[in-house]
Amino acid sequence: MSMEPVKFLLVDDIEENLVALEALLRREGLELLKARSGMEALELLLAHDVALAFLDVQMPGMDGFELAELMRGTERTKHVPIIFITAGNRDPLRVFKGYESGAVDFLYKPIEPHVLRGKADVFFELYRQRKEYAHTLRLNELFMGILGHDLRNPLGALVTGSQLLESQLTDEKQLRTLRRMRSAGRRMTEMIEQLLDLTRGRLAGGLGFARSRRRVELQALVERTIEELHGLDTEHRIVVEGVENCVTMGDPDRLLQLFSNIIANALYHGEKGSPVRVRTECTEREVCLSVHNHGVIPPELLPTLFDPFRKRGPTRTKSQGLGLGLFISQQIAMAHGGAVEVASTPETGTLFSVRIPRRIKDDRPHDGDDRARTVLVVDDDQDTRESLQEAFEEEGYTAVTACDGREALERLADRERRPDVVVLDLVLPILDGTRVYAAMQADPLLSNIPVIASTASPAGAPSGVVVVPKPLKLERLLATVAGLCAAEPAS
Repeated sequence: MSMEPVKFLLVDDIEENLVALEALLRREGLELLKARSGMEALELLLAHDVALAFLDVQMPGMDGFELAELMRGTERTKHVPIIFITAGNRDPLRVFKGYESGAVDFLYKPIEPHVLRGKADVFFELYRQRKEYAHTLRLNELFMGILGHDLRNPLGALVTGSQLLESQLTDEKQLRTLRRMRSAGRRMTEMIEQLLDLTRGRLAGGLGFARSRRRVELQALVERTIEELHGLDTEHRIVVEGVENCVTMGDPDRLLQLFSNIIANALYHGEKGSPVRVRTECTEREVCLSVHNHGVIPPELLPTLFDPFRKRGPTRTKSQGLGLGLFISQQIAMAHGGAVEVASTPETGTLFSVRIPRRIKDDRPHDGDDRARTVLVVDDDQDTRESLQEAFEEEGYTAVTACDGREALERLADRERRPDVVVLDLVLPILDGTRVYAAMQADPLLSNIPVIASTASPAGAPSGVVVVPKPLKLERLLATVAGLCAAEPAS
């Protein structure tokens, strides 16, 4: 497996110190990024994933402590380990300030070479092992996604065939066998869809968990959910409470899936004979679905309840499925800007709460001429293209797509629909993203259009693009596009 180099950041305002550190740390598989000021360091941190940062404490302008505080306040860099290098004395208050700023260690000048290398080697190996683990996990999940996708068609043919046979058979024994086959087919279909949702959640940043935004009324969705669950459970009475006209904007099919997972979970694991209470609430800012039963979740399971393939406790049901239902429920809520919470005690039972921001209409990003901003999405994966197009349109943008580099340049040549921002995958057929960007820079009419490069290898992105690493995080991508649109005048 070919691994990208591990990157360390060296920050010192004196060039000779940087050269000395580079000489001491140089090794195979390590790339050293050098900065002579805090601002230069922040620019490098925006473009590179760094395994360890060595910061000089005493620098003009922004000192090492101030740089560390800025790093800790940014999502992208808050987990980067920091080792301070200082020529100062071992003042306990100064050391405390350093650790308070996020340091993992201090090194005092003159630096002992073997101490420096020993500490650096630890973080080098930890980062590499974490990357190898993440790569293996990504391959496993990608395999599950491909397998699930390829199984859907033959399984669909089997389920359809069983439906045709049911209308032709008259023998009751044969019909019972056929119905069991159909039931098993439906369960397998559900498992495959869950595997595909797992892959979508882990590899695509949740794209596809909210494919549309339409007006939805919670009470109506709850009634539809209960109707579809009718016959699933005969040991519990479902009590529905709440207000009508509890409305928000969302994907009704996905929200139905979320509600079904939560309510079915309450039916499966509630105390025998006790009611399941479903309540909808609505405030000015959010809508809420709460589902209560008298079952109890063991305390040791609560921290991992929403993890995929989690270990499950005893259950009365014959089939526990894949253990993905609550993970997918959480992903659907997050795709709508909300969350799923759970509380469970022997005294009060178990309460699941789904909270989603209340949206009555979309806020559309316009320029001064009230023209919706246009985003061009360039990606060879159809699901990613369609999901991103729908996500941008839901936010009020005009979104157009291209499946390869050549089609992207054709879209860019259309003066009537020239985009305000381009989201560009760098690995494309026919003409790759790097060459598309080069062609844009060579054209005065296109060179000022901001380009966001989506790539799993940020180091390989061309200079001048804004990098959003893969797997894509939809919220981060939307925020990046909104920022670029706010900064750039519409063409």
